[in-house]
Amino acid sequence: MSARVIVGMSGGVDSSVAAWLLRERGESLAGLFMQNWNEDGSGDCRAEDDRRDALKVCGQLGLPFIARNFAADYWAGVFETFLAEYRAGRTPNPDVLCNREIKFKTFLDEAKALGAEKIATGHYARVDERDGRWRLLRGVDASKDQSYFLHQLGQSQLACTLFPVGELPKTDVRAIAARLGLATARKKDSTGICFIGERDFREFLSQYIAITPGDIVDPEGVVIGRHGGVAFHTLGQREGLRIGGVRGRPDAPWFVVGKDAAGNRLIVDQGDSPLLYANRLRTERMHWISGGSPDVPMRCEAQVRYRQPPQACTVAPRGDGGIDVHFDQPQRAVTPGQSLVLYRAEECLGGAVIAGTDAPLDPLRASVAAPRLSIAAPPH
Repeated sequence: MSARVIVGMSGGVDSSVAAWLLRERGESLAGLFMQNWNEDGSGDCRAEDDRRDALKVCGQLGLPFIARNFAADYWAGVFETFLAEYRAGRTPNPDVLCNREIKFKTFLDEAKALGAEKIATGHYARVDERDGRWRLLRGVDASKDQSYFLHQLGQSQLACTLFPVGELPKTDVRAIAARLGLATARKKDSTGICFIGERDFREFLSQYIAITPGDIVDPEGVVIGRHGGVAFHTLGQREGLRIGGVRGRPDAPWFVVGKDAAGNRLIVDQGDSPLLYANRLRTERMHWISGGSPDVPMRCEAQVRYRQPPQACTVAPRGDGGIDVHFDQPQRAVTPGQSLVLYRAEECLGGAVIAGTDAPLDPLRASVAAPRLSIAAPPH
């Protein structure tokens, strides 16, 4: 292999255009397709279709094509954690784990073993270097920005990574692919969790986790329905509750406001319930992209879910390496197991798994502290 850059070819339009952009810059390239999940006979895994599309695009661009099976690494580094989180009653984010453990660890190691200096992917994000420090920046297209899913990357990964489409809006990426006649030009973007595909989530998860039906109750403990498994539900969820009209109750939608994993009960309330809101949260051990913690307490912005508008907050350190976060405005359906990601303007500072909140029904409410609030906002 003589390629300086190996592009992670997913079989989608973004990585296809990323490869073309690098080729146009005169980079020495090869494409590598990662198979992260083995076919299980269900017919719902699209890995083979994606591999063929990646191969077609590499052929169109005149790039060497490599295929590697990372399914064992994915199982150990992503899927086992995914199952453990659901068993604990939390809602994990496998995309964050996949980026940390597979795309920017296993894939990066493989690329270096093949002699490459850098890797590239089709993520909508940007990397730059300032004062000897690598920074992860939001993608130019705010509607497609994926820095949220990349917040676990560090200095060594960013130093070896290129995000060519991060400088472009998605509409331009599609237009380039169409103009070039790339095989992936009209291919739909992948959605959902990659290893589940189009199949029913409940059916898939029940193959790996013992599911016990139980009661759906209102905040006073009155039984109003039955659930098929607490693990299938998350805070703020409306769909799939199968609660019809309840006698004596208003004709308003029901939402999950709490999960009593120990009692196998799902707690629901109607409308925009105050039980869904939190002002504060605490995290597990924080990952700082710079390699070390900035001066804290500090003022910055945060997201508790993908595509959420940035929320102003105050951050204070915890003795266990985590942080306490106090939001200026109450946040709806902050979910333990999901990721809190911090930003200062366009720069992603890092993030961590949400451990608990001060929402009324969070079992860890008492452990969530209030950071000091007399912190001046830093200049941008």
